[in-house]
Amino acid sequence: MDLHSTKTNDTLIITVNEARIDASAAIRFKDSMRALTDAGPPHAVLDLSKVSFVDSSGLGAIVASKKQLRPGQRLDLAGLTPDVAKVFRLTRMDTVFVIHDSPDSVSGRAVG
Repeated sequence: MDLHSTKTNDTLIITVNEARIDASAAIRFKDSMRALTDAGPPHAVLDLSKVSFVDSSGLGAIVASKKQLRPGQRLDLAGLTPDVAKVFRLTRMDTVFVIHDSPDSVSGRAVG
């Protein structure tokens, strides 16, 4: 799973450089997220702007990534494409995650 991370202040931006988070990628995604967030700052933002498809396994992997964070860490989402945003709305996961318009709109506070 191709994930790229950049740290700004106390926020880690993790960009998914793949078009799909599905059953074939879910375990690799979770493992990569764990490695990036394990010793990371208290706030992580998952940039999904390059992701055009998320299935139930991918959604589960994203939720699992949130659950595996240390106490005091949080995971927000940013840059959801229309199809991915629809999955989050239909499953009501948009009420579980803070969703930002883009990673650039994140300044340590919820804007989305």
